[in-house]
Amino acid sequence: MNATEQAHFDILYARQLRALKLQGVAEKTVDAYARALRRNAAFFDRCPDDLTAEDLRVYFAKLLETHSWSTIKLDRCGLQFFYRHVLDKPWTWATIVKPPRATRLPDVLTRA
Repeated sequence: MNATEQAHFDILYARQLRALKLQGVAEKTVDAYARALRRNAAFFDRCPDDLTAEDLRVYFAKLLETHSWSTIKLDRCGLQFFYRHVLDKPWTWATIVKPPRATRLPDVLTRA
């Protein structure tokens, strides 16, 4: 990012931190959502305020290769919070990344 983009990102990042505190989320959630925003900005080398659905598909596809599902979920929630509470934009990309299908344990465990 150039200096102008970095200054714009810093303003939005501060707004994200303030919005998280105003919503009363836990400190670890603040850390995780802030990390998600920084990771996304570093990945694209620009402020994440104008990402497209295709940008997010590329981002999450790459993240799936290197990170756990819990990290991906936190990044998705952090970006969703950023769009809804900082940018006041709707988050319409709920289906871009979904959790893996879990195998369900039987109700009654047997030897088989």
